[in-house]
Amino acid sequence: MQLKTDKMLAEKSGAIGWMTFNNPARRNAVSLEMWEAIGTILEDFARDEAIRVIVMRGAGDKAFAAGADISQFEERRANAEAAAAYAAVSTAGWKAMRTLEKPLVAMIRGYCIGGGLAIAMGADIRIAAEDGQFGIPAAKLGIAYGHDGVKNLVDLVGPAVAKSILFTGRFMKAAEALRVGLINEVVPVDALEQTVRDFAETITANAPLSVRASKLTINHILRGEAARDPGLLEKLTKECFNSADYAEGRRAFMEKRKPVFAGR
Repeated sequence: MQLKTDKMLAEKSGAIGWMTFNNPARRNAVSLEMWEAIGTILEDFARDEAIRVIVMRGAGDKAFAAGADISQFEERRANAEAAAAYAAVSTAGWKAMRTLEKPLVAMIRGYCIGGGLAIAMGADIRIAAEDGQFGIPAAKLGIAYGHDGVKNLVDLVGPAVAKSILFTGRFMKAAEALRVGLINEVVPVDALEQTVRDFAETITANAPLSVRASKLTINHILRGEAARDPGLLEKLTKECFNSADYAEGRRAFMEKRKPVFAGR
């Protein structure tokens, strides 16, 4: 995998793929070059059958990602036309996140704001350290979030809290983010990486086809009745029942041992 920037890192450790925002000097603000790399990394992880879960995190101890790299706004997002060109490049990264069929976990320390929070909301699970800070300061910059970002926020916290977050642009601490449903879990700073690793390894031990079916089914439910594909959901169920992993799960249960799933 060839990346055009050193501001994004990719590592494979067993069945876990680690994607790191590596711009700590700017609190891991996400540049256009980083967006290109995000798409490349996630597509590579998606193709690799050995990778069963993906964790994204920020380098250093100050931030997961402090939004978009505003230093590029004057040159690359100065007006609607320039913003559209910028969006065309970043779209590949967003598409890779939206179409990813493997579980995606956000491991959050420090600032997780603006575009960084949008990225975290694209994960299936968000686990944060107690020093986490969350917010969307779009109103303070005079910009508006698009449909997908706002929908993800509303799906997580509901319309009333979403409006409060967007109208005020204020930051909230991890405990409040947990209370309103923005994140799944809060742990002490020194326990964050091990907690995330243990969580990811729990997923990797389960049947990949079953995990995939669960993710796709839940995402379909969130689309609303009119956009659902009953045929796909039925296909996912049949694939699991007809899989070698289902047979292995039954045998392991009867033999009182841990199953060894192959993803087939």
